[in-house]
Amino acid sequence: MSRYNGKVIVIVGPTGSGKTGVGIKIAKKVGGEVISADSRAIYKYMDIGTAKPMPVETQGVLHWGIDLVEPGERFTVSDWKEYAEQKIEEIRERGKVPIIVGGTGLYVDALIYDYKFMGKTGEKADENASAEQKSCSDRQKMVDGYAVFGIKWENEALKKRLAERVNKLFVHALYDETKFLVEKYGWGSQAMTSDIYQYAWGYMNGEMSLEEAKEKCILEDYHLAKRQMTWFKRNPEITWLPLEKIEPAVLKCIQNG
Repeated sequence: MSRYNGKVIVIVGPTGSGKTGVGIKIAKKVGGEVISADSRAIYKYMDIGTAKPMPVETQGVLHWGIDLVEPGERFTVSDWKEYAEQKIEEIRERGKVPIIVGGTGLYVDALIYDYKFMGKTGEKADENASAEQKSCSDRQKMVDGYAVFGIKWENEALKKRLAERVNKLFVHALYDETKFLVEKYGWGSQAMTSDIYQYAWGYMNGEMSLEEAKEKCILEDYHLAKRQMTWFKRNPEITWLPLEKIEPAVLKCIQNG
């Protein structure tokens, strides 16, 4: 099997935009493997609340960058960058196509702009803030070897998708997951700042109705999506397309090398 020397494909977009599904479809067609660029998916045991792709969804496509650490464990932007670069090389050596999929802009920028980090010292929050400051103030041209595609949606259509997803997530498995996480890790962990767990917990303890919990979660997801789009739109080298046009565009890019 020959080494893959084409572009590393990167698919970004706001939460709920369909990144996971289209990434899997493309990977199945081209013999690819997916590396998650999601700062929540790195945590073990946080499956329903982070909308991780389940085995039945991945359809046999290998996924990396998921379940790397326990909630509360230190995992920095530079840790993810180092991990992703290693996986890219391993995937290339297998003759497969590396496909980065995710909505954490800081992770993506660290990779495609090749941020340099000073050792492993300092708190995670400090390092993340440092990287974010660099991204805002010192962005240079994207390094060679990456092709970045963004999924765009009209606001109302995206809000409808987010509502549909939230309705699917508020099930007994989410409540069981929330109870386990709260009892094992408490609310002090950075990982537990994910809004869905807070609202699920509020509903479970009678602090709000189910509909209120869902509505709050949908609104928070929409605000997150807007922040993600603001971040990604600063990069003029992202090719923005509707979801249905992402797959053919990426396949053409791979075919052209």
